Amino acid sequence: MMRKVILVADPGIDGAFATVLALYDPELDVLGVASTAGNISAEQATKNVQTVVEQVDPPRWPRLGAALPIEYTTDGTKLHGPGGLGGVEFPCAQLHHQHSSDKLIIDLVRQNPKDVTLVVLGPLTAVARAFDRDPELPALVQRLVCVGGAWHEPGNASALAEFHFYCDPVAARQVLKSGVPITMVPLDVTRKAVFSPSELLEMTSRDSAACRFLGRIASYGIRTTSNLYGVEGLYLKDVLGIAVVASPGAFSTKPMAVDVETRGELTLGMSVVDARPTRKNSTNVDLAVSVEIAPVREYIHRILDLTIGARP
Repeated sequence: MMRKVILVADPGIDGAFATVLALYDPELDVLGVASTAGNISAEQATKNVQTVVEQVDPPRWPRLGAALPIEYTTDGTKLHGPGGLGGVEFPCAQLHHQHSSDKLIIDLVRQNPKDVTLVVLGPLTAVARAFDRDPELPALVQRLVCVGGAWHEPGNASALAEFHFYCDPVAARQVLKSGVPITMVPLDVTRKAVFSPSELLEMTSRDSAACRFLGRIASYGIRTTSNLYGVEGLYLKDVLGIAVVASPGAFSTKPMAVDVETRGELTLGMSVVDARPTRKNSTNVDLAVSVEIAPVREYIHRILDLTIGARP
């Protein structure tokens, strides 16, 4: 039986990879893709989500949600390029009268109560807004997978804060405290998902529209990852948000109590993991603490193989 998911994404090179995998995974039913600002502006995020879907033309097209008109104090264009997709301009049809992402989330969860996993690959603003608009919604979400936060690892938006939480720490805190069953995939785990240039070339060498698209945007990310971080390859952090749903056996998780700092001058957006034994009865997330990359690599190759022979 296919697992129903809604993606919340701010693509981003790795976000595009993750979205393509979800759209082609025959065991996932991607009901919708809700755009959110983050790596790029709200307007660009809405365009990028539509661009990814149009370029790869998946067997089942999801409903699309327009990003809320939010401006954050940071973005990811240094890593992901102007426009977020490796600086490449792709043709994209202009859609009118799209529902906003928070409305899309509400509608799809209401249509499939207790049967939908929200996979959040960007800031949590749209999810928090949906919960504000429909206070009964958290009880109707089967599970929420959140790619965000950090435990022992340094941050990537500040010394202590992970990018998604840093963009909107108030929303992150609200969602973590919402009572939804949450799997949190922090930087401690996502930083394991670095793939070498040769691996990426192998991944995207298949003769399919999806792989040609991913190959075009990956080359930019390889260069900027080397220039910014001194790492040869590309982090596919958001891919782990899909992999934890599709291949949960590759991950180890631990119930933990996690909060988010919303006011600190130096700690804004920091995820605070309370590991004290006295907190074991007040846990609110299943925190991913390790990942085996080999099964994730196998999953990526298996799904990209399925893009061969799809509509060109």
